[in-house]
Amino acid sequence: MGRLRRSRVHKGIRDIKRKYRTKRYMRDIDQIHGDIQPENASKYEKPELDPELPGLGQFYCIQCAKHHINEESLAEHQKGKIHKKRCKLLKEEPYSQAEADAAAGLQRADTKPKKAKTEAMDVAENSTA
Repeated sequence: MGRLRRSRVHKGIRDIKRKYRTKRYMRDIDQIHGDIQPENASKYEKPELDPELPGLGQFYCIQCAKHHINEESLAEHQKGKIHKKRCKLLKEEPYSQAEADAAAGLQRADTKPKKAKTEAMDVAENSTA
């Protein structure tokens, strides 16, 4: 029974773990930050009716990227802890690619390397002159 028993257990199968991870996927903070911008927020204020979405797609929380069934459900969600945490995270500016490159120590090709000046080097130069 050892070989058969082991083959029937779904323990450690990557496909099952990946399936549940993608099933619960929500939009990332930087994607939502782009949705909040005034030029993009107008499309979420008055959406078209969509029969496949909850509440026909009329009750949408932009900060959490969730559709709700009715106005009461949306109001209850906006009072909750998860919505308030998401709003707090969205107050911070998202990182840009330039900041990520600078943190990694990379420089763009069109910029010259900056020379590091220290006070000890300045003192040494002044004393020899």
